[in-house]
Amino acid sequence: MNFESDDYLKKVDAWWRAANYLSAAQMYLKDNSLLKRELVPNDLKVHPIGHWGTVPGQNFIYAHLNRAINKYDLDMFYIEGPGHGGQVMVSNSYLDGSYTELNPEITQTEEGFTKLCKIFSFPGGIASHAAPETPGSIHEGGELGYAMSHATGAVLDNPDVIAATVIGDGEAETGPLMAGWLSNTFINPVNDGAVLPILYLNGGKIHNPTILSRRTDEELQQFFQGLGWDPIFVEVKEITLESHRVMAEKLDEAVEKIKAIQAKARKNPAEKAAMPAWPVLVARIPKGWTGPKEWEGTPIEGGFRAHQVPIPVDAHHMEHVDALLKWLKSYRPEELFDETGRLVPEIAAISPKGDRRMSTNPITNAGILKPMNTADWKKFAIDTTKPGAVFAQDMIEFGKYAADLVEANPNNFRIFGPDESKSNRLNEVFKRTNRQWLARRDESYDEWLSPAGRVIDSQLSEHQAEGFLEGYVLTGRHGFFASYESFLRVVDTMITQHFKWLRKSKTHTAWRKNYPPLNLISTSTVFQQDHNGYTHQDPGILTHLSEKTPEFIREYLPADTNSLLAVMDKVLKSEDKINLIVTSKHPRPQFYSVQEAEELVEKGYKVIDWASTDKGQEPDVVFAAAGTEPNLEALAAISILYKEFPELKIRFVNVVDILKLRQPSVDSRGLSDEEFNAVFTKDKPVIFAFHAYEGMIRDIFFPRHNHNLHVHGYRENGDITTPFDMRVLSELDRFHLAQDAARACLGDEAADFAQVMDEKISYHRQYIREHGDDLPEVNQWRWENLN
Repeated sequence: MNFESDDYLKKVDAWWRAANYLSAAQMYLKDNSLLKRELVPNDLKVHPIGHWGTVPGQNFIYAHLNRAINKYDLDMFYIEGPGHGGQVMVSNSYLDGSYTELNPEITQTEEGFTKLCKIFSFPGGIASHAAPETPGSIHEGGELGYAMSHATGAVLDNPDVIAATVIGDGEAETGPLMAGWLSNTFINPVNDGAVLPILYLNGGKIHNPTILSRRTDEELQQFFQGLGWDPIFVEVKEITLESHRVMAEKLDEAVEKIKAIQAKARKNPAEKAAMPAWPVLVARIPKGWTGPKEWEGTPIEGGFRAHQVPIPVDAHHMEHVDALLKWLKSYRPEELFDETGRLVPEIAAISPKGDRRMSTNPITNAGILKPMNTADWKKFAIDTTKPGAVFAQDMIEFGKYAADLVEANPNNFRIFGPDESKSNRLNEVFKRTNRQWLARRDESYDEWLSPAGRVIDSQLSEHQAEGFLEGYVLTGRHGFFASYESFLRVVDTMITQHFKWLRKSKTHTAWRKNYPPLNLISTSTVFQQDHNGYTHQDPGILTHLSEKTPEFIREYLPADTNSLLAVMDKVLKSEDKINLIVTSKHPRPQFYSVQEAEELVEKGYKVIDWASTDKGQEPDVVFAAAGTEPNLEALAAISILYKEFPELKIRFVNVVDILKLRQPSVDSRGLSDEEFNAVFTKDKPVIFAFHAYEGMIRDIFFPRHNHNLHVHGYRENGDITTPFDMRVLSELDRFHLAQDAARACLGDEAADFAQVMDEKISYHRQYIREHGDDLPEVNQWRWENLN
């Protein structure tokens, strides 16, 4: 077949017109979708909603990508970076038949055509962006900036795939997207696929010109070449066959450069690969192209006024309906659809077939999922025969397990982070693998860099690293993202968007597969940031995620190595979850056995008998702890109390899966009132030492019987200080905990003890200001068994 012939390009043009017609009709029409009779008010939507501006340009690009797929037999999928042009992927998947295959009620008939128009941006219908219910989408685009990150994550370890990534010039102005241009540093042309960025310069955002569209080609060439890309420029303005020919030539040039790069690189091992100059297509296509050129003397096409609904026609405002009809009929729908409403066969024939359609590429529906081998975590377990006797760094020990995971999953597991893997104590991983890095290397200085590593953490961008992981797991692979706790807040909206994707995948589609989990390791945590100070202290990601739909969120606070290892074994096996794991990287006493760790992870909590004195009876006070430092301080507080008040019946509860404490009316996994009361009692004081903001624990206890709650968590009193003083500033230290418990149990009888605790705290403050270190009794404290 001659893919450059006038006849073929005319069919491409017809496909484009059909996609444009359907896209425009989706905004305005809910009946009479093929205009076979006169338009009446009831044919129109009361509130036409949508974003027209990027749609015709994207449809033009999509039609030409289909042509390239056919010509080169490409394994390609589409990422729609521009925000709310969702009808692009809907329209094209309808035309290629996949929308009907997945949604049989939307038939390829006039009736199905009309249903599709009605449900777009309509109550009970489909979204105005490329949502989970959109065939072929892994990228929603509701929040701009992540197209390149998702695309790169998707092509890692997928050597045959090309991610055709359309970037709107509004999105191109965001910080995450600008960081995304550095993704070429991490794509290995031997064993990874390729990202083909298509920078769609259409001239306008919501109400302003776009910055890059006002740059010259020469300026943009310098920009992209400086970042290591090979820019190819294409500009189309006229609706002519020549415009199609120019686009076809430029897209072919880009594809052939990708294929040449890969063919050359694949003559050698991945370890020998160098960073190529991948092509980027810079396409100048007018915003709102083929739509109304002006309205009441004001220009529409080519700028921001084309952004949303370009002309004011709706069911209650029919005075300009002739303008709408002129626009819709300019696509000549009678040439495109037969009497039944189906795309005419000669146009439909140019669609790629089967899974070569971008809308049905398996990568866009959780990929071809290969289960993860979670190896054996118990070989790295720590002997805790005597609780607290052994000191270890939880992240160092987990790194040994992570190194095994890398070897056990050589092609479907990666570790991501923002230049912090070593700081976060994943050092052991680098005994088995390196960081993947394709840019220049200084062999005399650089550490752990190679073209084919399994860790990607060499760009200091939380957006990039977390976006890489999202793209990787959305296409069926496994991994985790480790970050400083406070800077997980940099990407909390990204995580929210991923949550929304998971939720809509399950509630709005029947055909989406299960996704591997998005695993987030929060370390370098709030109570470990004594040296970095207040700027690095924020545990709010726990509260942020706890407010999402419980089905998709898990939050784990393992207190030591064994419980961390048991948690990681569980979360790596999960599906359709966002797992947040809050853990320590500093030397800490190790308390819990393998058996205790397994129970903690399975049940979510455990009453720790060796740290309790209630002997199964009703306690006088319940201590609970969630988190590494809370666990340590609660145990130290219990030891202080026991020495002073040995008659007190104390119960200690360690909590790992914090959300399991919620009532079943809030979270179906939650403890029943009976089980909750059996642990926390109905009325006895509960001293809860918590890693994060206290309101989260108060919310958990609010619907329960026991409101005799004393929460000690993070209280926004951070500073550059000593490690123990960080806890004192939030009253999460052993002295405050013991004081609070004594007062709650004994009232005025505890006055002398409370005074002693105040004096301890006062002495601590004087001591650290003189010595720059914590009290010896704090640094040298060890757990002693209770008699």
